Amino acid sequence: MTQTILFDPLVPWPVIWAAAAVTLAALLLGLWKGLSGWALRALAALVLLAALSGPVHQSEDRAPLEDIVIVAEDQTASQQLRDRPEQMARARSQLAAALAERPGTEVRWVSVPDGEGDEGTRLMAAVAQALADEPRARVAGVIALSDGQVHDADQAVSLPAPMHLLLTGREDDWDRRLIVKNAPGFAIIGEPVKLTLRIEDQGAVPAQGGFADLDVSVAGGPPQRFTLPVGVDFELPMVLKHGGRNVIQFNVPEEPGELTARNNQALVQINGVRDRLRVLLVSGEPHAGGRTWRNLLKSDSAVDLVHFTILRPPEKQDGVPVEELSLIAFPTRELFLEKIEDFDLIIFDRYKRRGILPAVYLDNVANYAMGGGAVLVAAGPDFASADSIYRSPLSLILPAEPSARVLEEAFRPEVTDLGKQHPVTSGLEGAADWGRWLRQIELRTPEGHVLMSGAGERPLLVLNRVGEGRVALLASDHAWLWSRGYEGGGPQLELLRRLAHWMMKEPELEEEALWAEAAGQRMRILRRTLAGQVGPVTVTAPDGSTVELELRQTAPGQWETRYTGPEPGLYRLEEGKETTVVGLGPAAPKEFEETIATGSVLAPVLEPLRGGVLRLEDGMPSLRSVRAGRPASGRGWIGLTPREAYETLSVSQGPLLPGWLALLLASFFILAGWLREGRR
Repeated sequence: MTQTILFDPLVPWPVIWAAAAVTLAALLLGLWKGLSGWALRALAALVLLAALSGPVHQSEDRAPLEDIVIVAEDQTASQQLRDRPEQMARARSQLAAALAERPGTEVRWVSVPDGEGDEGTRLMAAVAQALADEPRARVAGVIALSDGQVHDADQAVSLPAPMHLLLTGREDDWDRRLIVKNAPGFAIIGEPVKLTLRIEDQGAVPAQGGFADLDVSVAGGPPQRFTLPVGVDFELPMVLKHGGRNVIQFNVPEEPGELTARNNQALVQINGVRDRLRVLLVSGEPHAGGRTWRNLLKSDSAVDLVHFTILRPPEKQDGVPVEELSLIAFPTRELFLEKIEDFDLIIFDRYKRRGILPAVYLDNVANYAMGGGAVLVAAGPDFASADSIYRSPLSLILPAEPSARVLEEAFRPEVTDLGKQHPVTSGLEGAADWGRWLRQIELRTPEGHVLMSGAGERPLLVLNRVGEGRVALLASDHAWLWSRGYEGGGPQLELLRRLAHWMMKEPELEEEALWAEAAGQRMRILRRTLAGQVGPVTVTAPDGSTVELELRQTAPGQWETRYTGPEPGLYRLEEGKETTVVGLGPAAPKEFEETIATGSVLAPVLEPLRGGVLRLEDGMPSLRSVRAGRPASGRGWIGLTPREAYETLSVSQGPLLPGWLALLLASFFILAGWLREGRR
């Protein structure tokens, strides 16, 4: 029961203060005049002023409330290292027992898991959430069980009580980590790109030689070992061999006594892109399709085009003196012998043998294709003639032989059943609405893949692999009709773009391919093949365990499935003869960037709260009660501030000076003062 005196004035306080001032002035006047009853009249005035102020007697029935102690348990990945789980379990048991012995105390246990999206340890956010759920007037303190590596320490919250950190780990812990300081997301194929690496030791590092080994593996291949100095930035040049995703794995062998090897490796995924596409276009004679080819290639700023056009064949005799011709001699020897390897693609558009390009040049083109180059032939009537380039060294690489028949009839190009599965022509919808072509060269004995057919279902587009290179043959010179919109046109731009990229071995257009798209710890596995079926894909996790997954068909020639990896790292995928690698999770998880237990990160938060940092390896500290504003930690102890909060059960009020009593007392003192003055 609590007794309190309150005031409930009958008139505004300014009126009461004014009456008090008048009373004081009258009292001083009485003293100056020497009136004998001034004291009794002053008492009467005080009684009246007290009655006007309305004194009230209040009685409260209160029930004390227990103090609340918030204990935040760090359950992130770095807390699973070495003997930290045992330290946490022992500390939790001892702390729970100590808090249970403290009278009038409730405990709120808060678990701090790994932050979403590699955010690390969000301990302060967890504490803020716990405080939001509790009345702040009851919070006696916050105790954090953690290694101190908190990643949101800059988001300090306003606490009404001290906060302490009980530190896991040991003072003699040490760790070695690999840091990738600079890794671009994109790089140009064939050009060196520099990655900045650093091997760094932390904690109580034993005496070492100052050097460490580094293994580098590209696309899951055999690793190459380098020896690097510890604590020094090192620039490692890399050259990407192919386009698309290139997965590079770095690994530093684990040293004895090291805290963890989880931060000894890093995955870097770099997308390989081509700087510029170098194309050599050889036109046998001017025609409408030649301009279409030139405009198409020149419209792409990423294409460097060299166009070789025969405007005046040797057999042309028009009487114009050679010295008066304005044509510039074309450097054929330089292009076809010395610099042919500089081109990514060579296109022959309606070219036939005229003696301008000797057989040795064409033989060099065939060798260029066999060695990994790309050759595209857009055939016209000349391809079926006696001067056809098929009757040259190029016959070794061309995927079909002309029958010497030219079909001068309208037909609508169609995608074959195989073409519906091939990435070059799959998804080219609307074949029924495509415009017709008016001429086709008949082919026989095609080799490779026939993706499009023309008149009478004869081969129209044939693709083939020769040696290390690729060759395509388009048996018509009327593809330009699509670009002119003839009878609605067709997807010429998309078809030729895909065709060029397939010939340059872009990974996304491989007809036999296995790849995966990663998003966090999940991957989408995709398989493309021209075979009628596929088997299960074998996934090998970073720890060596394997799992087989069945693929489901999603489109002609395409299968896929989804998988969630149990841990970050490099995963190997295999189906039949196709293999690939993919990295899941962050390249360097934030939880393992800093693994040595420390109180320095939370020091700016604990200092204004008068909290302390104590190591659990020194034993569980004792609990003490301290007043607000006093130091709350010391050697072997931590303090909690009793809040003395309560809950009011009932309240009763009554006037301290009843009106009749105030009137009686005031009348008594006024009468006594009058009698006193009258007797004088």
